[in-house]
Amino acid sequence: MRIASDLLDAIVEHARRDAPNECCGMVATRDGCATSVHAAQNTAASPFRFEVDGLELHRTLTEIEDSGHELGAIYHSHTRSEPYPSQTDVNFAANWPGVEWIIVGLANGADPLVRSYLIDGGAISEVPVEVGD
Repeated sequence: MRIASDLLDAIVEHARRDAPNECCGMVATRDGCATSVHAAQNTAASPFRFEVDGLELHRTLTEIEDSGHELGAIYHSHTRSEPYPSQTDVNFAANWPGVEWIIVGLANGADPLVRSYLIDGGAISEVPVEVGD
């Protein structure tokens, strides 16, 4: 996925703002390029996992689709570990085939590290995050 620097900055800022809990949200795309970022509330309010209210999820997906875009990525942060999919992430991804998983790593107070993955049938493949305006 190609993402403009201001959209990626919005994801990283969301991760910082919600720390020490995980943040979460969605990225709308068109033709492989991010078009908007949709921050969601982590109803789990946990540093170990995230949950999105079903109504909020439905509303956001409808908004993305009604604007002629598609869900390109689900993002969240890892506040205590590297930005690599956990088993919980892998299990959750089974419901979202073809959607990228952007993870912002904030462990140990280091500079944020952003990585993206495709998770298919439990197999994890890292994909490049192409930043450009």
